[in-house]
Amino acid sequence: MKLRKKEYGDANLVGRNIEELRKERGISQKDFIAKIQVMGCDMNPTSYSKLEGQIRSASDKEIYVISKLLGVTMEELFENRESRPTNVKSVNEDR
Repeated sequence: MKLRKKEYGDANLVGRNIEELRKERGISQKDFIAKIQVMGCDMNPTSYSKLEGQIRSASDKEIYVISKLLGVTMEELFENRESRPTNVKSVNEDR
């Protein structure tokens, strides 16, 4: 996976977590965007990249769809992942 070229912005609270979770699952941006579109969100690669980079805000629908695709709660997208112990499981990991 490619490294981020630009610093994160401050337009949303979820972009960095979405990027980390997507990469942890080994999903490319291109494949993830296709899944988002199949779920009914009209999103193009530039828009998605800006969401992950925290350059634009995220809509409630986008957060809902992305959380479903990543298998986490919407609340988990807002958590500070850096302070989360590595042995703590996501709500959906036992399912």
